[in-house]
Amino acid sequence: MSPDLLHVLAQSDVLYAEDELGLREQLGEMLGMLFKSVYLAKDGNEALELHDKFSPDLIIADVQMPGLNGMDLVKTLRKRGDTTPIIILSAHTNTQDMLEAIELSLVRYIVKPITETKLVEALERFVSMNQNPQMQLLREGWYINWTNHSIQGPHNSYKLTKREGALMQLLLAKKGICTYAQIEQNVWEGEEMSLNALRLLVKNLRKKLPDGLPKNIQGIGYSL
Repeated sequence: MSPDLLHVLAQSDVLYAEDELGLREQLGEMLGMLFKSVYLAKDGNEALELHDKFSPDLIIADVQMPGLNGMDLVKTLRKRGDTTPIIILSAHTNTQDMLEAIELSLVRYIVKPITETKLVEALERFVSMNQNPQMQLLREGWYINWTNHSIQGPHNSYKLTKREGALMQLLLAKKGICTYAQIEQNVWEGEEMSLNALRLLVKNLRKKLPDGLPKNIQGIGYSL
């Protein structure tokens, strides 16, 4: 592995979901030598819990797991608007899964056995996808461009105001629910925020985003 790749991985956290104990421990140990932190899950449901708690930079998940399998884990996260990079592992070459992997913007779909070459290629892909922090995926066909503070959709581009940009940065950084208090602190920067002012900001922002974003969490705040 190149020094640049090792440097980036050493500053990143990874979540690895695998139901087979031996494989989970083996690859988990290897990942522990590369990443800052490694979180291990025995199935998709535990992976979701760990994701919500730690917000890892990368997820590696096996397809075949009891309860919530790997592909369902990805779909659940993407439906939330979560864009965490994900590598899927599978014992079989499943054409349908591979097509879905493209639609779900996965880093890589790796067919077992997991060789060092396959893993390194996937990790290099993960790093390269995250080397342009100025472009962030919101939903298929929709990006936020931090270079010019705009939302780029399939057909149009929309300029963000200062507060709209600040709210989007907060929502993307949290990868979960942003409370009214957090929004007031980070978007209003110490000024008093009224709920009417926040609702107006969100109303105008929604005109520039895919349908349904940001989501209103009644009485709590907003999320992507």
